[in-house]
Amino acid sequence: MRARWVSVVGCAAAAIGLVACGGGGGGTKVSGNTLTIYSSLPLQGASRVNSVAVVNGEKLALAAIGNRVGNYSLNFNSLDDSTAQAGKWDPGQTSTDARKAASDKTTIGYIGEFNSGASAISIPILNRATIMQISPSNTAVGLTTSAPGSAPGEPTKYYPTGKRNYARVVPKDVTQAAAQAALQKQQKCTKVFILNDQEVYGHGLALNLEHALPKVGLSLAGDQAYDPKAANYRSLAAKVAGTGPDCVFISAITENNAVQLTKDIASALPRAKLFGPDGVAESTYTDPAKGGIPANLDSRTFLSVATLAPADYPPAGKAFFAKYDRVYNTTNPEPYAIYGYETMSLLLDSIKRATAGGVSADRAKVISAVFATRHRRSVLGTYSIDPNGDTTLTDYGAYKIKAGKLVFFKTIHATTGP
Repeated sequence: MRARWVSVVGCAAAAIGLVACGGGGGGTKVSGNTLTIYSSLPLQGASRVNSVAVVNGEKLALAAIGNRVGNYSLNFNSLDDSTAQAGKWDPGQTSTDARKAASDKTTIGYIGEFNSGASAISIPILNRATIMQISPSNTAVGLTTSAPGSAPGEPTKYYPTGKRNYARVVPKDVTQAAAQAALQKQQKCTKVFILNDQEVYGHGLALNLEHALPKVGLSLAGDQAYDPKAANYRSLAAKVAGTGPDCVFISAITENNAVQLTKDIASALPRAKLFGPDGVAESTYTDPAKGGIPANLDSRTFLSVATLAPADYPPAGKAFFAKYDRVYNTTNPEPYAIYGYETMSLLLDSIKRATAGGVSADRAKVISAVFATRHRRSVLGTYSIDPNGDTTLTDYGAYKIKAGKLVFFKTIHATTGP
C-alpha cells in the first residue's frame, strides 16, 4: 500500500543495485536452536492503528504455539519502518529494517511491509539473503505480476536472484479494483473520477480501476495525481467538479493527506458519492475525533477492505475475534488484525513443514514450503498460494462509516476476468 510513486521505484531500483543491501551470501541453513522472525510495519503516523493491530495478531499466533516450532524456540523482533519526520513509512528506514533482518544469521522469516511502496524496497534486499517475506496488507499488482496496474520492469526487478521470496495473504489490487467497480455500480454511479497519491499502491490501484470500470458499464471522468503535501485541494476539487462525475474514488493512503482531499472534494461535489480503498480503511480516516473526515460525510462514503463481517468467517476466524477481544479488550479491531494473525500463522506452518522430522532450519526450504501451500484452512477461509506468491482468496468487504467506525455493509464477490 504507499514516498511518491516515482521516488519509491527509484529507491527500489537502487536497492537492487547495491550488493550490500542483500546482507548476506553463503548458505541458507540457520544454525543454533533459536530462530528470529522480524516484523516491519509503520508504528508512527496514521497507519499506526492498523500496524499495532497487525502486531497484536502476530503475537497471538506465536502465543498459540508457545513460541516454539519443533526443536526451535522463536524470537520475535518488531521493527518500525516509519519515522517521526515522515509521519509514515520511510524508504531509508525500510531499507534499514530489511538489512537488519538480512544480516541476522538467525532470521527465518520477515513479515511486512504494510505498504506496497515499502515492500518494493525490502523485497530485493531480502531476496538476496534468501529470506521469506510475507505481507499482511500489500495489494499492489506489480509486486508479483506484470498484469495491468504494474509498472515497466515489475515484478522482475524486485527479485535479483531470479527466485521468488515474497507472498501475501491479501488479494492484489486487480481484485480490489473489480470489487470497487462492482460496488460503485451497485451505488448507481455512472461517471467516476479517480484521484491517486502517486505511490506504488495508489497509482497502481488507480490504473486497475480504470481497467475495471468499463467492464461494469461505468465511464471514467478522469484520473488525476495529486500532491500529498498540498495545504488544500480546492483548485483541484473545482477541476474535478468541472468534469461532471457523480462518484469520486480516492486511491491513496491516509497519511497522504487523504482526509483534506476528501473534505475539499466533498465540498466541491456536494451530491457525489465518495469511495476509498483499504489504504484509508482505518480509524484515523473514518473517525473525526482522530483527525478523520467529518461525520456529515458518513452517509455518502464507501470503503473496500479484504475483510468480512466477523460472523461471515469460518469457525477459526470467529475464534480469532473472540480471543482478540479477550486479550486486547476490543470488539472492533482495526481491519488488518486478522491478517496479522494469518500472516504469522502461515509463516509458522511453513517453518514447521520445512523442519519436519528433525530437519535443520533452512531459509530456502521455508520459502519452498510457503509456495507449496495448498488448500490451507485458516482464519480467513481456505486458500492456496500461487506461483507468483498471491493468495487465491478473492472476496472483498464493502464498508460504511457510522459514528467514526467502519461498519460492514456487504460482501463483494469480485470478478476479475477479461
